[in-house]
Amino acid sequence: MSAGADQPTTVSVPRSRVALSTASVFPEPAEVGFELAGSLGYDAVELMVGLDETSQDVAAVRRLRERHQLPIVAVHAPCLLITQRVWGSDPWEKLERSARAARVLGADTVVVHPPFRWQRDYARGFRAGITGLETRTGLAFAVENMYPWRARGRRVQAYAPGWDPVDHGYAHVTLDLSHSATAGGDPLATAAALGERLSHVHMTDGSGSSRDEHLVPGRGGQPCAAFCELLAARDFDGHVVVEVNTRRADSRAEREADLAEALAFTRLHLAARGGASSRTVEPSGNRAGAGAEEDAGC
Repeated sequence: MSAGADQPTTVSVPRSRVALSTASVFPEPAEVGFELAGSLGYDAVELMVGLDETSQDVAAVRRLRERHQLPIVAVHAPCLLITQRVWGSDPWEKLERSARAARVLGADTVVVHPPFRWQRDYARGFRAGITGLETRTGLAFAVENMYPWRARGRRVQAYAPGWDPVDHGYAHVTLDLSHSATAGGDPLATAAALGERLSHVHMTDGSGSSRDEHLVPGRGGQPCAAFCELLAARDFDGHVVVEVNTRRADSRAEREADLAEALAFTRLHLAARGGASSRTVEPSGNRAGAGAEEDAGC
C-alpha cells in the first residue's frame, strides 16, 4: 500500500447556490417556477422578466419569494426579441427597472444581453452605460454571451459590440452553455479567458445546432460536468442557475423530472477532489470515494 493510500479524499464544493430560472418552466408562469424550485430543492430563483404578467409585477414576485421562502439571486432583464415591449421599448429604461426590481427583491445581479445591431444608439453607449449602472446601483450587470445567427449557411452578426463578451471589458459576465454550444465555443476556454469576470452561469447544454436549445445538462455536447468541476476547483462564489427548455414536456410530471435531473447533475458535478474551498467533505471509513460524491453532490 502506498504511503498516502489511507488518506481521506477531500471533496471541495464551491460556495455557489444552485438556482432555477423561471424561464425553465415556460410557457407556465413565474409562479410555477417558484413552486417547482421549492418542491425540488433548489437553493434560489432567477427571475426572468417575460411575457407573463406575474414576472412583470415586482410586488407579486416578492409575495412569491416570501410564500416559498426562496431567495432571488438575479433578475434577467426583458431583452429578448419576444419581450421588446415588456417594461417599455427604451432599453435603458428596461435596465433601470430591472435594477429597481433587483433591489426590492434582494437580488445582487441583473442579467442582460448585448444590444442588437439595429439598436444603434443603445449599442454605441452600451459598455460605458453598463459601467455607469453598476457604479450607481451597486449591482452586477452580468452581460451574457450570445452567438452568431445563421441564415442560409451564413453567420450573421446580430449583436453589437459583439456576441462574445470576452474582449469587451465588462466587469461581470454571464456564461450560458447553450449559447456556447450554438456559437461552437468551448466554455472551459471562455471561463479561463474571463477569469474573475465570470460571475454568473446559466447551466444548460446544447448539441451545437443552429438553434439555441437549452437542453438539460448532460444531454448535449458541452463539457458540462468538467465545467462544473472547474467552478468547484476555482471555489466559484457567483450564481449557478439552471436555465433549460421544458416547453416540449407533455406533463407537469415530465417537466419536474427534467428539472430534478438538471439539479442533480449540477450538484453532483459541482465538486472537485482536493483544493481549497469554504466547504469540504471528508469521508471516513471504507466508503471514502462513494461517500464523498453522495454527500457533496446531493
